[in-house]
Amino acid sequence: MDSHDVIILGGGLVGLTLAIALERHGLTAAVVDPLDPEKALAAGFDGRASAIASASWRMLDALGIAETLKPHGCAIHRIEVRDGLQKDALDFTTAEDDEPLGYMLENRTLRQTLREAALGARGVTLHMPDRAASVERNEAGVRMTLASGKQIRGQLLLACEGRKSPTREAAGIRTAKWGYDHVAIISAFDHTKDHNNIAHEIFYSAGPFALLPLNPGTRSALVWTVGPKDAEGVLALSERAFLAEVTKRAGGLLGEISLAAPRSSYPLDFHHATRITAQRLALVGDAAHGSHPIAGQGLNLGFRDVAALVEVLVDGARLGLDLGDAQLLARYERWRSVDTLAVSLATDTLTRLFGIPGKPATAIRRFGLGAVQKLAPLKSIFMAEARGTSGDLPKLLQGAVV
Repeated sequence: MDSHDVIILGGGLVGLTLAIALERHGLTAAVVDPLDPEKALAAGFDGRASAIASASWRMLDALGIAETLKPHGCAIHRIEVRDGLQKDALDFTTAEDDEPLGYMLENRTLRQTLREAALGARGVTLHMPDRAASVERNEAGVRMTLASGKQIRGQLLLACEGRKSPTREAAGIRTAKWGYDHVAIISAFDHTKDHNNIAHEIFYSAGPFALLPLNPGTRSALVWTVGPKDAEGVLALSERAFLAEVTKRAGGLLGEISLAAPRSSYPLDFHHATRITAQRLALVGDAAHGSHPIAGQGLNLGFRDVAALVEVLVDGARLGLDLGDAQLLARYERWRSVDTLAVSLATDTLTRLFGIPGKPATAIRRFGLGAVQKLAPLKSIFMAEARGTSGDLPKLLQGAVV
């Protein structure tokens, strides 16, 4: 039976980052995921792109991954927020000598880089594709039999399986959840105007419409939120009709556009686990929480989980503690529960606020955006949230090893 310090269920963006971060600090990890890596890396598997906040980027830099990613990442130096196509926007702009607010990266590129780093890490063992046939968590540790017949054990089980985490359900951990009656339409397009490293968030009553800069300067990712009844129709539009609808909502910000990627969609919802730990178990990333992508914080919240959990476990290992010690898990729970709930509820509030139709609501929203634009201290708070630098930051998010 192979022995590891931890067993990670889920080899997605968060699970692989967690395994690499633990290995960089001297701990060993087995990663189990049923998805064939070749399918996950195929061009049509996931057309999404992610905004990596500056704090998350510091962690990737500390782990030696950012250098490989940087040629593929598009820096975000400015975010413009509008209620509809109002002329004046609330903008968050970095100083010339400051780091970017974050970087836009295609998920496929990030996944490929993380997999290569994990394969090169001596303390990481990948069981992909494979799945857990049986799992036993008790006072002695964690034992797992895989579908392939292999048996592995560890001190702690880390669930990074995503929103529908079977491990969370099996542990009896309840979640608060609701749907948004929204579907996100995902694509990418080329345009005639340079995006100048600006991310645009345009709020319509039907849902937010985001234009996110990619490399080169004349390509952007699209996240268009529509109602479920409209999603099927939008996906069925001809290419010409689809581009016409996108052009109308973009308001000419990027000039003439042409499709650079297929269209895809996924439903949007909110969920938050009532607790994120149990006996020798910790939930990480979407297994613990999921929010509307209105502020691009989903993956970054998962990275914040990773940074906090790594610091907790490394500190515990240096003290000679069992990694499944209840005190260590309680520290992780305290550190992450308040932050994730606060961010999730904030995005939920924004989604509902900007979804109220009518002229009075529009007038109030535009007044609020104008007020934030004029109040420097309030604007700084929002910029810190966008960067992921608010609150009690783990060392990895500060760019330092633990």
